[in-house]
Formats: sequence, structure tokens, C-alpha cells
Amino acid sequence: MTKVLNYIWRGWMVILGAVLTPILGIPVLLFSIKKEHYPYAYFFIRLWCFGMFYGMGFRYELINLTDKKMDKNRPYVFVSNHTSIMDVMLPCILMPHHPLCYVGKKELVKIPIFGTIYKRICVMVDRSSARSRADVYRRCAERMEEGQSIVIFPEGGVPDDTSVLLDSFKDGAFTLSSKHQSPIAVFTFVGLKEMFPFNYGKGHPGKVKVYFNDVLEPNQSAELLKAEAHQKIKNILKSSV
Repeated sequence: MTKVLNYIWRGWMVILGAVLTPILGIPVLLFSIKKEHYPYAYFFIRLWCFGMFYGMGFRYELINLTDKKMDKNRPYVFVSNHTSIMDVMLPCILMPHHPLCYVGKKELVKIPIFGTIYKRICVMVDRSSARSRADVYRRCAERMEEGQSIVIFPEGGVPDDTSVLLDSFKDGAFTLSSKHQSPIAVFTFVGLKEMFPFNYGKGHPGKVKVYFNDVLEPNQSAELLKAEAHQKIKNILKSSV
């Protein structure tokens, strides 16, 4: 796609978001008032993710690398690599039976309309505040006790250097898993780095490959969990280059 077409395509995303966010956001706000109603809110959150992902011309292929199954009655910590804003849509699309709560940046609260909904469905963290980072564990534990699973992109953001295959992982997801005895669902997303990068002049619609790497039980230290998850994701990325 030429740069002009890319900017038009990106503009279409803004239009999609402007239409879908208020329409689907209202039921999300209503159903997220009471904790027990969150699964209903999650239904509309998933609709929003489907609308944004497929509306931008993306689709995905799920490739299972494990025969392990995810238990509908257990909360999980969902981790994957992070290269694109579209990464955020995929966990909700992939997880119909595990209402998800994201750990996300506090700055996104400033986005009109979206920010109000974002506050309801995410655990926000101010990465510049040690107190805020420490409090994430408590708030995530509360969400998990309510039956929600947690999504954390352990790289802590998208590296500025696009040549970085996979950045080092932060401890948060693995400390949470170990401390609260919740298994880690490890996924790898391949393709979005090229299809929908943060460079607005580049990208194209297409099929994303989603690898379900493994489910890691919290029967080892957080450090070992982090190393194993990182290696599993990096192996897939290396083989896909």
C-alpha cells in the first residue's frame, strides 16, 4: 500500500473506533457497575474487538503447539509479545470463556469516551510511580478473585527499535502468577509488526498467525516462569523471520 492509502486506511480505523466505541461502550459501562455482571460487559468488549480487528481487514490463524486445554473455571495470566496496537484486540477474540482484564497505561484514560470505559475494564498503572506499580498486584488479585483473567504484555511496551525481535520481560506477570498460583497462557503473535506497525505510513491488511505456545503452571519460581515464557515466544519469532 502507498503512504496515501495507508493514511486513508488508518483514518478508517479512527472512524470505526468513533462509531463502535459509544455504541458498544454504553452496555459495557452499565454491566461493569456490578462485579457479578462483568461477563455481560465482556461480551460487548469482545464485539468491539471483533469489529475493530476484522473491520480493519485482519483475520487470524490459530496454531496450537500444545495439547493442554484451558480450564473455564480457572483464572489465567495471559502473556504474549507486543508489536502493534492490534495485539490488544486478539486476547479478547481468542478468549470467549475467560473474561479478561488488562493491565494498561494510565495515559490512555485521557482519550475521550474510550478513557471512561478503559477505567472500568483495566487495571491502570503509572509506570513512573513505584507505588502504582506495586499496587497492580493487589488490584489484579482482586480481579482474579472475581473470576477474571489478566492480560499483561511483559515487554512493558513496544520497543522503539523495530529491529528488536523480543524485548526483555518485566517481572509483573510472572510474580502475579507465582504469588496467586494462577497458570500462565503463553501466546505468540506473528505478522502484526509488519501489518500494523506504529509507523502510520506502513502496513496492510492480512492474516495474523497466532501460536498457542503453552500453559505454564506456577510450580516454579517467577524468574524461571519468565525465562521459559520468553524462550518459547522468542523461538517462534526466530523461526518466522
